[in-house]
Amino acid sequence: MVQAWALNRYYYQAMIPVKDASLIARCLDGDIRREWRSRLVDHDGDAAGAGGVARWLKLTDGLGLNRDYVMSLKGLLPATRFAVEAYVHFVAEKTLLEAIASSLTELFSPLIIGERIEGMLKHYDFVTTETLAYFSARPPQARRDSDFALAYVRQNAKTPEQQALVLKALEFKCDVLWVMLDALYHAYVMPKHISPGAFVPENQESGIRKPHSAFPDP
Repeated sequence: MVQAWALNRYYYQAMIPVKDASLIARCLDGDIRREWRSRLVDHDGDAAGAGGVARWLKLTDGLGLNRDYVMSLKGLLPATRFAVEAYVHFVAEKTLLEAIASSLTELFSPLIIGERIEGMLKHYDFVTTETLAYFSARPPQARRDSDFALAYVRQNAKTPEQQALVLKALEFKCDVLWVMLDALYHAYVMPKHISPGAFVPENQESGIRKPHSAFPDP
């Protein structure tokens, strides 16, 4: 289950800079472009092998997943692909206010990440602090990003109609994340209906290897 989660979540992580680049490309305010540009560096890095996407691949490496297989996206659940691409299209097509508001889920990220690191290190002996490098680097970035997004929304959502759009944008983003989690639960927990072509744990044909400790049953 942990392998499936990390593999599917990789597509979300890899598409975040694509989403952010689309927002920058249509933003006419140079100050906002400069601020938002830091997100590209956070995820893509300022050199090959750096950044959040590269650190996520260290996580999938540590979980025993073949890197080429992960990056090929062959093992994705269909719901993961649809949800992530819906988010990318939302940011590219909605108003700038809605696009920025959709990132406000990062307000909750530092707390959730802290709980995730503690839980994974406690319950999975094949997980190390090095494996979790993505999570240890993310909280200060998320605080900076969410502070900016929240300030922008407060300044620009002045009418009830605009405020309603902000709430709907945040609800949409939460729906995207819930769809991904629901799909994982349906495929790998109960009632275990894995979509044709999607990742199957311990499938050696996909280059999957076990970590040094076996995964518990979901």
